[in-house]
Amino acid sequence: MKNNNPKGILLIFVGMLIVSFQDATFKYIYSSVSLYEVYLIRTLISFIIIVCYLKIVNKPIIFSTHYPLLTIIRVTLFFFGFSSFYISLTIMPLATATALFFASPFLITIFAIFILKEQVGPRRWLAVIIGFIGVYVILNPNFNNFDYLSLTPVFTAFCYALSMIIIKKTSDKDDVYSQMFHFYILAIVISIIFYFYMGDGKFNNIDHPASQFIFRKWFSNLEFTLPYMIFVGVIGASAFLCIFTAYRIASPAVVSSFEYSILIWASLNGWLFFDEIPNQRTIVGMILIICGGIYIFIREKAQDQPIVTEKPLR
Repeated sequence: MKNNNPKGILLIFVGMLIVSFQDATFKYIYSSVSLYEVYLIRTLISFIIIVCYLKIVNKPIIFSTHYPLLTIIRVTLFFFGFSSFYISLTIMPLATATALFFASPFLITIFAIFILKEQVGPRRWLAVIIGFIGVYVILNPNFNNFDYLSLTPVFTAFCYALSMIIIKKTSDKDDVYSQMFHFYILAIVISIIFYFYMGDGKFNNIDHPASQFIFRKWFSNLEFTLPYMIFVGVIGASAFLCIFTAYRIASPAVVSSFEYSILIWASLNGWLFFDEIPNQRTIVGMILIICGGIYIFIREKAQDQPIVTEKPLR
């Protein structure tokens, strides 16, 4: 099939805008809801929507995997990695958390060297260094008074990068929809376990926004939060369909660099909904991360080593 790059780029722009709205919704309701309560409702709704979509387009629904152990590791990394990202939204601006997540291409490159035995030349190493300088500039660590929760988006990037390396190993036999179903199923199971273990709010005894977001009693503000949780589920599935369709119909090396558009959407949403304006350090760090990331994409295309570019970053 001939690549339809213009349509793919448009879908990536739309998908990233939707993802940013999803993240903004998490940030808007975190003070009234439990993290894994949202995870459960969102995942159930997204799961139902994706199943219905596959039925409509007559695609097979396959839940089995050829790599059970790697699949469990991958979806666990993905689940707790993005839990960390949503936790970060309780303590930092939306654009800052999003920018720090984009350390993932640099971590993927490093993991590919040691795990996949890929060859990476000095120019890509320079891009990795530039990217991490961008992360350092944004974090601006003062180690005498440093909030280590600021590293939660970087932890998300770490978990995401490892999961992408595993997908590189498993995609020869497990298709993308099967791998998404594996995540949905595990997310639902873990969330239900968390409900029975801590859903009554018995561990919610620390006066900190991140702790309360994790341990708050479930369904305590359902009249307010339910519409937003349903909204997150619907747009989460919509974003998935937009992004993966973009990668299917267009060149991954082309559309992947446009995922950085989410930094624009995150900045706009942060400004519109939370009165958050990125400071100079955040803007400089974003520029360094974008430059380093796009250069990695370019070099992967030139060297025909599509490690970062063949799968979406969100």
